[in-house]
Amino acid sequence: MRDAARSAFPHFLAIATRWADNDAYQHVNNVVYYALFDTAVNQLLIERGVLDLRADPVVGLVVETGCTYFSSISFPDIAHVGVRVAKLGNSSVRYELALFRNDDVKPAAAGHFVHVYVDRASGRPVPLPAAVRSVLGSLVVAS
Repeated sequence: MRDAARSAFPHFLAIATRWADNDAYQHVNNVVYYALFDTAVNQLLIERGVLDLRADPVVGLVVETGCTYFSSISFPDIAHVGVRVAKLGNSSVRYELALFRNDDVKPAAAGHFVHVYVDRASGRPVPLPAAVRSVLGSLVVAS
């Protein structure tokens, strides 16, 4: 996804980096990229009304992650996180994400993570709720 264009992502969230995100090498530490990805997906689900952190009986748990880094970001950059869905399964979804620094046209990093939807009480996988499937279906893009 090194050459992924911003237009390849149907949803974006702009997130300001923080002073504390920089590490000893004066760039945003790699673990922060994962937090930015996670924030972009969950903020999207909350805004679209399909994630209630306290009350939903069915929740998505991250079971797989990956990230490839192409260039650095650092405070006070703005991270523009692009979100798309690469695969929508029965009980899982694979998100593809790209982080663009400020107005850069090429991503600084690209990654993915997989949510498996489970019953909160039992922890057992369940089919995606219809409302979640509808929201995620609008983000499906062939990669």
